[in-house]
Parts: sequence; structure tokens; C-alpha cells
Amino acid sequence: MNSMLKNTQRAAIVDGVDEAFDQQIAFTQELIRHPSVRTREASAQDVMERALKERGFTIDRWQLDPAELSEHVGHGRINVSYEGMTNVVGTFQPAQHTGRSLILNGHIDVVPVGPREQWSRSPWDPHVEDGWLYGRGCGDMKAGLAGGLFAIDAIRAAGLEITAPLHFQSVVEEESTGNGTLAAIQRGYTAEAVLIPEPEENMLVRANVGVIWAKIRVGGKPTHPREMTSGFNAIDAAVAVVNQLRLLEAEWNAERGRHRHFEDLDHPINFNIGQIRGGDWPSSVPAWCEFDLRAALYPGTTADEAWEQIMRHLKIAEAALPVGDARVTAEKTGFYAEGYVLEEGSDAEHTLGEQHEKVFGSPLDSFTTPGYIDSRLFVLYSGLPTLVYGPRTEEIHGYDERTHLESLRKVTKTMALFIAEWCGVTQTS
Repeated sequence: MNSMLKNTQRAAIVDGVDEAFDQQIAFTQELIRHPSVRTREASAQDVMERALKERGFTIDRWQLDPAELSEHVGHGRINVSYEGMTNVVGTFQPAQHTGRSLILNGHIDVVPVGPREQWSRSPWDPHVEDGWLYGRGCGDMKAGLAGGLFAIDAIRAAGLEITAPLHFQSVVEEESTGNGTLAAIQRGYTAEAVLIPEPEENMLVRANVGVIWAKIRVGGKPTHPREMTSGFNAIDAAVAVVNQLRLLEAEWNAERGRHRHFEDLDHPINFNIGQIRGGDWPSSVPAWCEFDLRAALYPGTTADEAWEQIMRHLKIAEAALPVGDARVTAEKTGFYAEGYVLEEGSDAEHTLGEQHEKVFGSPLDSFTTPGYIDSRLFVLYSGLPTLVYGPRTEEIHGYDERTHLESLRKVTKTMALFIAEWCGVTQTS
């Protein structure tokens, strides 16, 4: 495909990113200062709504509806109140539609910070050090979300305006269910391509796993510790249940050679025990223990098929417990998501690859991730080419999360050139 951008326009867009990059960092820091953990995203969404309004976008802000979401096969299980949890979508409509439409999607929610004393400074006090921007959510994914805004700014600073509809989506629930992006799909938003600037090391995601969240509960028999042998320790039993699940994890990893794009990964399937609690008293043999499981699954495996195998292994673990009436139960609590593969050859991927090579001076590489991304919703349920592409980051979900600023600068330039090339531009000044 021949480029629609003139060399002078391309140079002006790239210069626009450079000229506003300090403002872009400052805006990203403003977003980070809002601790938008689950159910507390409202103030950060206020910032996004204001920024989109200032850029002339038409705003659509609405609260997620659990009943409506539950009607879709791809929804995640809801275990919190959605009161006050809103998506923000800003839409640009050109005076004349001659280009190709685009959804620019990103999530505003972030994960908890853990013990604050383990951070070098407050996770909500963003700072720049040695070329990195620090703070919870800077990489995953507020730097990318802000980068999308400033990519649009760079196009306009070059005296250009895009010539196709663009929907800029700031969604919630990406870290727990995917229901924010799903709600936008249910609301009717669609386009000819999707760009998600997640932290992906300057590369394109080719495939990613599906994810299931579940709460596993093991029942015990309480006694006084002096009579421990007559009781049944539910915490000890939970360890045995986890070990049984590890067998299933190993079984799935051994099958990686049968799954395209996962053959060369050492350990693509991870079962994470993210939380555990149990018992009521230090001097009582615990009567209960429950733990939260995050299990990955390959593309092509349905969530129902994976759940069936998980339940089979829980039954095996239950049958091996030394007390006949001991019970192991499981409840779906969040993600119930299937993985996907982005097939090669789309015009959108080709266009992004061309712009990446112009900025970075090297071809766009792709990779497979064992993580979850909302792109699966667009690919599986809307059939849209969905490009997940973002800057280099370290310690996402960990202490001292950080984004490499020069990588962010170049990714923003690539995004700006991609948007201009994909959507088309017209000269305004």
C-alpha cells in the first residue's frame, strides 16, 4: 500500500510528539496520582473525560450494567458493586469521512500496590529517574493511554486532521474481568481496526492466553491442637489441593507444542495462587481455607473446557483427603476469558509495521504473551484486527513499576503516524 502521508507531514507529526513530550509526561503523572484501583477509577476517568472534551471529542460516559453484561458469552464473573464504575468514550467525527475508522482502547484501572514500604517512594507520587517514569499504573497502562491522546495532538499540531471516525475508549475492569471493553462493544462501538497501547516492549502481540479466576474452598474439621489427630486441618489440605492443580498446570504446559505460537515458550501456562486465607483462631485446627486461583488456557480451548478439567482435578484432590466428608468447592470470581491469535496479513498490521520501522529503524517484531489483554474481546466477538503495541516497561504489577521514556516517545510517534496513515488526514493549516 502506498503511503498517503507526505514526507513533510510525517516530519511535522514526529516533531509534534517531541515538542509536546514534556506535557505528555506531566499528563501521565497526573493520571498516576489518581489511585484508580478497582471500584475507585472515577477521579481518573474525570481526568480522561476532561482531556477528551478539551480536544473536541463527543463524550459518552456510562455506568457498567451487570445484568446486560451477563447476557454476553464473553463476560467475566462479577463479585463487586458496579455502582459508580464508568467507561469514558470520546468520539471524533470528521466533516468528511474518507479514511478508515479506528478504536483506540486502553484501561484506566490498576492493580493494588502491595506493601508501600517496598516501594522506593510512594506509588502514587510519579517521578522521573534515569530515563524512566515511575508509579503504579505508569506502564500498565496509563503511559500508553496518555500516549494515544498526545499522538492525536501531534497530528493536529502538524496542521492536519484525521478523515475517519475515531473512538477513544478509556475503560475499567481490564485487570479483573474484561467487562469494561465488553460493555463498549455491547454499546455498539466498532471500527475497521483497534489499537491498544499496552506495555509490550515496542512489539506487537501475536497471541495471548485466556484466563479464569476462581475461589477454591476446602472444608476441615476443627479441634483443639491438643487433639490435632482427631481433627482435619483445612490449610494443610489446601496445600494438597494446590499440588493437584500443579499437576494440571504441568500437563497443559507439556502440550505447548500443539498450540501455534506457544511452542517455544518455556512455561506458557501459569496457575497463580494470588490470595489465601483460612482458619478462625491460632489455637484451633482450621475448619476452612480458601484461595484465589488465576489459571491460564491456550487459544482454542474454551473457558468451559478448561473449567471442566479444573473441576476434575479438584474432585481428585477431594477424594484423596483423609476425611470422608471433606469438601472442595470452586466458584468463578472474575475472568472467564478465552485466548486468541492475531492472524497475520491485515492491512492494519502492515500499516503499523511500516510506521514502526520508520521510527525505530528496524522491523516490527511480534511475540506471544502468557498475559491477559482486552484485545481478545475485539478479535473473538467483533472480528476486528486488533493491534496490541506499546512501550518498554519493567515491574508491572510489582514494586517500582516504570516505563522507559525514550521507548514511550518512539511508540507515541509510531502511533501518531499509524493513526494519520490509517485514518487519513487533510490539511487544515
